[in-house]
Amino acid sequence: MRLFLALTPVLLLACGDGGGGGTDNDPFDTFQDCFDDHHKVESFDVQTAIKICCIDHPIGGVDMNVVCGETSAACQTYVAANLADADASATDITMACDGYIMDRNQ
Repeated sequence: MRLFLALTPVLLLACGDGGGGGTDNDPFDTFQDCFDDHHKVESFDVQTAIKICCIDHPIGGVDMNVVCGETSAACQTYVAANLADADASATDITMACDGYIMDRNQ
């Protein structure tokens, strides 16, 4: 039992977010940089990577959960203009932005 109690903090750090207690919300200079990190490095699918960048990260000095706009249409315009064409289809962008609007206020 003592061994378990002694190892608990180590196990929590290994399984958690590094002990920070919250979401990784590091700023990015561009939306593309954020997308590349979450999709190409961390291997999230396209739609999830877009939503993560829209909700969880300040981008180019704009606060997180604001950068992609207030409506799905505004989000689609922003993402299409700030993401390489080859990275996401129009359908992926639309679906991600619809999800962003639903999830951003939760």
